[in-house]
Amino acid sequence: MRLLVDTHAMLWWLRDDARLSRRARTILKDGTNKLVWSVASSWEIAVKLRAGKLELDRPLERLYADLVTGQGVQVLPIGHEHCARVAELPLHHRDPFDRMLVVQAQHARLPLLTADPKLGAYDVELVW
Repeated sequence: MRLLVDTHAMLWWLRDDARLSRRARTILKDGTNKLVWSVASSWEIAVKLRAGKLELDRPLERLYADLVTGQGVQVLPIGHEHCARVAELPLHHRDPFDRMLVVQAQHARLPLLTADPKLGAYDVELVW
């Protein structure tokens, strides 16, 4: 299975957080699944780190490198086509990072691994 991983899901996985669902944990552990990581999530982590809303157990650059080497994620850049689509997306959810993830999941036809039920208001497959 190939899927886009929401920021919180990956952070919970890396921290072995109990909030991660059993299904999500199984998917993330299974090396045959292809995990996709949006640059929007990297940006979200940097913003929350700077605002004091997030603490990391390693330097930010190391976290990004660990995602690619340790977790084997494919990095999904933000393209102009994604930005244009965000402008058209209904305002069911106001978080700009989550809105970008929805657009990218739609554009790439990927399920979105997320615990956020509000994202179900969009035409995107949620996995949790």
